Amino acid sequence: MSEINVVPYIDVMLVLLVIFMITAPLLTQGVKVDLPEVTSEPITQESKEPVIINVDKAGNFYINYGENQDKPIAADDLINRVRAIIKYNNDKPPPFLVGGDQTAAYGRIVELMALLQRAGVPSVGMITEPPEK
Repeated sequence: MSEINVVPYIDVMLVLLVIFMITAPLLTQGVKVDLPEVTSEPITQESKEPVIINVDKAGNFYINYGENQDKPIAADDLINRVRAIIKYNNDKPPPFLVGGDQTAAYGRIVELMALLQRAGVPSVGMITEPPEK
């Protein structure tokens, strides 16, 4: 009686398994995303002046509160200054806004937002410019 040899089929299945294991992670990393282009509504003027922290194209942080506003500030000093602003305005802290140069690294802006979160900022806004018509 003749029997079918299944060993070659097992080899083919193992090769296909390896191919799928290699290509599956590559498919999820190459997703193209089309972001929407919309205009944003301006923030209403509140009673307190907002605290603006900017990131320049070199990745330096600047804060528009207190002295030396035109000089870069280190991350630890930024956290301490933001904590002091929140503590000083304990009843209602001013709004905190992040502005970034369009050529600044995205990682630096995310790092700034994480620093603000560590300092205890309840919410952070982003500064944008309206698109040209």
